[in-house]
Amino acid sequence: MHFKGEFIINTLNEKVAIITGAAGGIGIAAAELFLKEGAKVALVDLSEDALNEAVESLNNSDNILAITADVTKEADVKNYVAKIKDTFGRVDILFNNAGITGKPTDLMDIKLEDFENVLAINTTGVFLGLKHVLPLMTKQGSGSVINTSSVDGLRGSPGLSPYSASKHAVVGLTKTAALEVAEHGVRVNSIHPSPVDTTMMEGVEAGQEDAAGARKNFEATIPLGRYADAEHIAQLVLFLASDDSEFITGSQYRVDGGMGAQQ
Repeated sequence: MHFKGEFIINTLNEKVAIITGAAGGIGIAAAELFLKEGAKVALVDLSEDALNEAVESLNNSDNILAITADVTKEADVKNYVAKIKDTFGRVDILFNNAGITGKPTDLMDIKLEDFENVLAINTTGVFLGLKHVLPLMTKQGSGSVINTSSVDGLRGSPGLSPYSASKHAVVGLTKTAALEVAEHGVRVNSIHPSPVDTTMMEGVEAGQEDAAGARKNFEATIPLGRYADAEHIAQLVLFLASDDSEFITGSQYRVDGGMGAQQ
């Protein structure tokens, strides 16, 4: 990863951050930026191999803790939170980022198990992260949670009903959690990216008859005419994680190349 500009001001100096879905493109970009800004970072992902590759690419092992976990299983979530607290002593930032799109299918043709799988990762995973991290933050009297939703969490998305439903649910969780913990000085916000140039979108494109044509069609829906880079998302996450956004909570932040302006 390479970020424009190398002026580092230690925005997250000595803060402890958790990133779920950490081995994906957005997760790695956020981890790199958090580390550059002085944070200690716990990387959480289901794939041990991908997680090991992510750690090697970041080249900052002293401030990284890698944990393999399934965000849909409460025991795994409780375990990763306990390990992070034991290692670093606190949690200042939770980037609830793990997610999948599912296979594009018309609603009437979707199998129940496929619908439930998308919701388990995208919604239950966010819920469990909130459930087990917020108690630490409220006790500290500070903390910032950033939940990854999507542009599809703010609109209907033909062919992606499980994904859209799960990402709408993230908005509801975000707003409710923000209200419940505001008195403790803890903030909760959601981000809503457009398609991002990562392996996740490659998988979506591959599910179409014409993958190259699918990318062009997706890009045509974005006023800026291109996919976001993972770094674009990471920069927004950094802002919401930092004290620069200390009076922002319960909000939905688009990073979508202008897609929301069309609605």
